[in-house]
Amino acid sequence: MARAKWLEARKRELLPVEYFHVVFTLPEQAAEVAFQNPAAVYDILFAAASETLLTIGKDTKHLGAELGLFAVLHTWGQNLLHHPHLHCVIPGGGISPNRERWISCRPGFFLPVRVLSRLFRRLFLARLSDAFKRGKLQLFSELAHLSDPVQWQQWIRHLAGKEWVVYSKPPFGGPLQVIEYLGRYTHRVAIGNHRLIGAEGTRVSFRWKDYRRKGRQKERVMTLDADEFIRRFLIHILPPGFQKIRYYGFLANCHRRSRLPVIGALLGNNASALLPERELRTQIPTALCPVCHIGILMPIQLLAPIRWPEVAGEDTS
Repeated sequence: MARAKWLEARKRELLPVEYFHVVFTLPEQAAEVAFQNPAAVYDILFAAASETLLTIGKDTKHLGAELGLFAVLHTWGQNLLHHPHLHCVIPGGGISPNRERWISCRPGFFLPVRVLSRLFRRLFLARLSDAFKRGKLQLFSELAHLSDPVQWQQWIRHLAGKEWVVYSKPPFGGPLQVIEYLGRYTHRVAIGNHRLIGAEGTRVSFRWKDYRRKGRQKERVMTLDADEFIRRFLIHILPPGFQKIRYYGFLANCHRRSRLPVIGALLGNNASALLPERELRTQIPTALCPVCHIGILMPIQLLAPIRWPEVAGEDTS
């Protein structure tokens, strides 16, 4: 039920514009630190990815607009190994700084992935180093040597010299397709029952896709000892209270109710259709004031001129 409500709310917010699916993936070395410090590093992943998108979006060299997005954290690959990455769903455009027009991106192209990946890398490593200096990271076992500040700086410089992966494309099936895909995992962990084949003795078998293969051959079956299967499953259970779905820009919880009506007016939509039903406390205004451009007008009804018929014997003076 929670998943169904989430999907319905996201569908009601869809705008009549092109959408993009952007994925930020941590390199293997950074993922190892995240494995030992999930809450701290996953928070940094959210912060760095969202700041990257909002910053590049506002840059007049690219779009020059306020973006809106929601992000969903996945920590697994198809084989259930640790693979933290962030899925972001973003309308292809944003609101101009004066909120008077909608600025669309080029058809089929959102923002340059090389620019996104390099800013993401810089912001993530800066936040990670700050967490290290403040003693927020626990480094042990094979990462124990990174507790030494000199070793840590060398490790950071090594990561700063690598290319980081950012994926950005319009979803093939449109925004509904990617929302449905993400919705499969918004309220459950790592693997669905439909991928489980069976358990025989102390062995568990499940289907997985090997994306390094092409065509139908990528569909494979993996069989693991039950202990290993349980271990892989448990590493994807997030810390208590951790929010794995977050909203930013004009879709942030603090901005959604004020921004979406404006966007609805700019795109010629019925703005009330852009908000989840629980947020429709009153009639939703659908146009900016033509004088101050700040206040919002609320059209209710157009009244045609009418002359009431006279009643016989009635004094109409």
